[in-house]
Amino acid sequence: MAALADRFPGANTSLAAVVFARDDGRLTAADRAAVARARKQLTRFVPDRRIAPPRQSTDGRALLLSVPLRDGDQTADQVKDIRGVIAEDAPPGLQAKVAGPAAQAADMAAAFKGLDGKLLLVAGAAVAVLLLVIYRSPVLWLLPLISAAAANEVATGVVYLLAKHAGLMVNGQTQGILAVLVFGIATDYALLLIARYREELHRQEDRHLALAVALRRAGPAILASSATVILGLLCLLVAELGSNHDLGPACAIGVGCGVVVLLTLLPALLVLCGRWVFWPFTPRVSDVAAQYGGWHRLAAGVGRRPRLIAVSTVVVLGALAIGLTGLKTGLTVEQSYTKTVPSVAAQRVVAAHFPAGESAPAQIVTSTSAQRTVAAAAGKVEGVSALLPAQRSTDGRLVRLPAVLTDPSDSAAARDTVDRLRSALPDGALVGGPSATDRDMRAAWSHDDRVVMPLILGVVLLVLTGLLRSLVAPLLLVATVVLSYAAALGASTLLFSHVFGFAGLDSMVPLLGFLFLVALGVDYNIFLMTRVREEAGRIGHRAGVLRGLAVTGGVITSAGVVLAATFVALGVLPLVAMAEIGVLVALGVLLDTLLVRSLLVPALAMLTGRRIWWPSRHAATVDADRDRQLTAV
Repeated sequence: MAALADRFPGANTSLAAVVFARDDGRLTAADRAAVARARKQLTRFVPDRRIAPPRQSTDGRALLLSVPLRDGDQTADQVKDIRGVIAEDAPPGLQAKVAGPAAQAADMAAAFKGLDGKLLLVAGAAVAVLLLVIYRSPVLWLLPLISAAAANEVATGVVYLLAKHAGLMVNGQTQGILAVLVFGIATDYALLLIARYREELHRQEDRHLALAVALRRAGPAILASSATVILGLLCLLVAELGSNHDLGPACAIGVGCGVVVLLTLLPALLVLCGRWVFWPFTPRVSDVAAQYGGWHRLAAGVGRRPRLIAVSTVVVLGALAIGLTGLKTGLTVEQSYTKTVPSVAAQRVVAAHFPAGESAPAQIVTSTSAQRTVAAAAGKVEGVSALLPAQRSTDGRLVRLPAVLTDPSDSAAARDTVDRLRSALPDGALVGGPSATDRDMRAAWSHDDRVVMPLILGVVLLVLTGLLRSLVAPLLLVATVVLSYAAALGASTLLFSHVFGFAGLDSMVPLLGFLFLVALGVDYNIFLMTRVREEAGRIGHRAGVLRGLAVTGGVITSAGVVLAATFVALGVLPLVAMAEIGVLVALGVLLDTLLVRSLLVPALAMLTGRRIWWPSRHAATVDADRDRQLTAV
């Protein structure tokens, strides 16, 4: 359909529906004169300098001008100028507003305006406060914040260059998610590296040696974690929907650049600053176990009652997942904003006086010879209010019939009308326009959900298998992450419906939430289980599980809280989809860190025993006698 559109005059245009309405009675002569003047002034925005005469509503209270604007970067500015032109000359009591696809695009662009600065300011402030609480140091909190900010700047710069010179597609949605994802992940990895460095400072006098050991032991987990996120993002390359397909490589490149910067800049800053940067809790050579009293006690509790803890945690997560019974996806344009925007207010005026689909007609394209047959068939379809004058292609072989639908262009009823049109029209006739695009996008989302989600799980499973050299552990970890996602989505559905008052979930939320929660949830399990594997090889499986939980508990929980705070920052945008992704990911990350990784995974590891490492030789080489005897962390 898009290829055929290029064969018509005014190709690559976006429709602005300019509506003039008087609610206190019929239009006056002064009103009609003002509309005529506006029509003349608005021709300067139209490529061919022609605007069709206004259409009058049946109640005599409104006129509608269809203004085709050139589609591109200037559309938002043109809509802004048009709003100024029509408001300036409108007589008192005459409403003058701009609806239609062009106005919707302008409002969407305005929603993302100043995105990077606003998002990073909110996210940075939240992270700074949390880091101050975590480290209780007036200086140390600056190092992860500086590193994360630098990682984000480099990642954004590389993505921008690729977008400008290599054809990488980046839109406002990608920019917002990229900024939050890179900043949050970089902070997470910084916390992990600093925690391991501080632990080694308790063992080593030489800070250079301590950092080398920390990099050698934490580095593989960080690289495996980032690889999981990157490969998960690249799974979006099989998506049908363009916005999904383009999001994957852009964010994957950003995460890769961010991790490289973090693993080079942060170690340099830590070595340059020395031990004093941890003041007033400067690490000295001492017993490391003494540093983890609270997590030591939690680990001991898990060790005493692993079965009860595992069952209880699964019950809690399952109860939260019950919220999925109320899951409803797909929002109209009006429902997509957290506040009323000008295009939505204008559409309400259009719908009050015209058929609701008047501002964004469906477009039927057929051969010139079949025009009468197609027009007759379309006119009989339920949901079609009227057919507007036909437009012929530049070569005269095709004709385009704008069809005004009875229902709003983004409604379920309009999508049903598109299906009826496609079924009723003869072969060769195509149906496009906003309603058809909306219908096809929803079908693409459904396809991507079915295809991309299982692919992400498969990729994550392969990464975990290679990292842990086991089949049992990866299966358990993936199962816990999926359960955590279901619980987070169920709880979020209840929150969105009963607390936030949203009409439902945006179509993008389930897939993107799944991607981030599976990839990031597995991150925390990677941090835990790589440490458990390391400790189990030294002190036995049971003691290794408890020791791994004790020494990683604080840093992983801190990292989860920080990452949750960065995603919540998406709520500053006036878009329901961004707010929903932020809340869903934040809630899911907290469930992963506080319940799944802290309780469920260690309990399952205890219950499974050394078999969790099967078929790795690690399962057989763990000293069984020590495993039975050691119960201390």
